Amino acid sequence: MTGSIEMAATARGDQRGVAVRLDGLRRRFGAVQALDGLDLDLAPGELVALLGPSGCGKTTALRVLAGLEETDSGRVLVDGRDITTTPANRRDMGMVFQAYSLFPHLTAQENVEFGLRLRKRAAGERRRRAAEMLELVGIGAHAGRYPHQLSGGQQQRVALARALAIEPQVLLLDEPLSALDAKVRVQLRDEIRRIQVEVGTTTLFVTHDQEEALAVADRVGVMRDGRLEQVGPPADIYLRPATPFVADFVGLSNRLPGRVVTGAVEVLGSRLPLVDPVGAPKDAADVTALVRPEAVDVAADPDGTGRVLAVSFLGPTSRVTVELPDDVLVVAQVASARLAELASGTAVRVELHPVPTALA
Repeated sequence: MTGSIEMAATARGDQRGVAVRLDGLRRRFGAVQALDGLDLDLAPGELVALLGPSGCGKTTALRVLAGLEETDSGRVLVDGRDITTTPANRRDMGMVFQAYSLFPHLTAQENVEFGLRLRKRAAGERRRRAAEMLELVGIGAHAGRYPHQLSGGQQQRVALARALAIEPQVLLLDEPLSALDAKVRVQLRDEIRRIQVEVGTTTLFVTHDQEEALAVADRVGVMRDGRLEQVGPPADIYLRPATPFVADFVGLSNRLPGRVVTGAVEVLGSRLPLVDPVGAPKDAADVTALVRPEAVDVAADPDGTGRVLAVSFLGPTSRVTVELPDDVLVVAQVASARLAELASGTAVRVELHPVPTALA
């Protein structure tokens, strides 16, 4: 893992952030093991997204790093210093939550200045720093407005500016976009990434949104039952999942019957390479293959063995659900210009592209 961390930092050419290490974290709440020996490293200036279903431990990991939760065992190290028992208010971390948590009686400018005031910064320095941060997040023109005069996206930008104003060693983002509508969420997601790269703060981003994690992070950690199933660049998580859980959880997958043959799997008459040929079952074993929708192609064919059940229009692409003779449903993504030939009930031919395939 260390090599990939160093490459991420070097590629960015930005060493302003600090290294963070979560070492063997364990945390139990009654009968629930929220963290089960969690190990995670963040390189200086890196943005790592923790992704997983509800209850997997991702928010607990962030709260332990923030000092808002105690750990039963394990260590938290920032810039090589053990801060496991350091109180939250002395950890020098900026936090942005799903709820904007702005003071309603303070203007945007005053909200951003709040942390600086607690740190006894001079009034002139507070005003200058707050103005800079509001400009950075794109709402400098609204500095004098109160939270109720701002949209949800604007309020979250203020919260981000407030977190950055104190120049934290580490920025923690806990589902910061989930309360926003889809269009604003995408816009602010891109802005967060731009700002994080520009500022260079080491960042841990917790989300349940797969697209969000893949789009914003240098690396993504997929969690399950308090442990990391896989950590890696977004492309590796999606294209080369290390476990069946990752393959099934990240993105859409068709579960299709197949048979292992010399390091590959035969599915619907096609031979597909395996993501993990070494760990695959022995030859001739019957398996369930997890095939991505974009690895499936369909074409109208009166002699085809499939039949279109439904078509979902998604803008530049559409999703087609196909019924096969054995009742297995295949979902394919096609250019929307081809929709006319794929109406419901159309007989189609199904083909699979030779992309790496995981086994369930």
